[in-house]
Amino acid sequence: MDNILVLYGSYRSDRLGVRLADYLVSGFLARGANAELIDAKAVGLPMLDRMYKEYSAGTAPPNMEALASRLRSADAFVFVTGEYNWGPQPGLKNLTDHFMEEWFWRPAAIASYSNGRFSGVRSGTTWHAILAEMGMIVISSTLAVGPIEQTLDAGGHPTGTPGDALQALFPRFADDLAWWTDAARAKRARTSPPF
Repeated sequence: MDNILVLYGSYRSDRLGVRLADYLVSGFLARGANAELIDAKAVGLPMLDRMYKEYSAGTAPPNMEALASRLRSADAFVFVTGEYNWGPQPGLKNLTDHFMEEWFWRPAAIASYSNGRFSGVRSGTTWHAILAEMGMIVISSTLAVGPIEQTLDAGGHPTGTPGDALQALFPRFADDLAWWTDAARAKRARTSPPF
């Protein structure tokens, strides 16, 4: 069973992207994966001052230590990103930057959203480079959802024609992530990573 962490990073009071994060968790669970939401706002890491690896063993803040453990046990990651002025959300980027080796040698997928017609794709493109630099295998399939309020209701359930389109795209996205998850897990079992 794949252990997938869905990471979401908006700190806004009226968060719409959590609808997509909830949809993805439900979708992966329905496919038999063990999927869990990691909400940067709920984790509550401070602005980056010291990375997890810069703490002596056992001295990292408890919320950081707990998240590091969850990251190490994950088989794959899904980053749910909105777009702030053509770029990634600072909350999700801040959470991501607290860790390094915990991300290595696992696949990552990107699901972007916005309330406009560009669906957060500019932020998704930026995330592709960030995640690759951090040692993740970024899959080629992406999801771009917008306008999000017309695609998913407050409970993360698809609505109308945009919701139908998302439902049609999700299986390929999930299949692509599953293939790379299996490939990376098999390779790690046979050979230690080169660094």
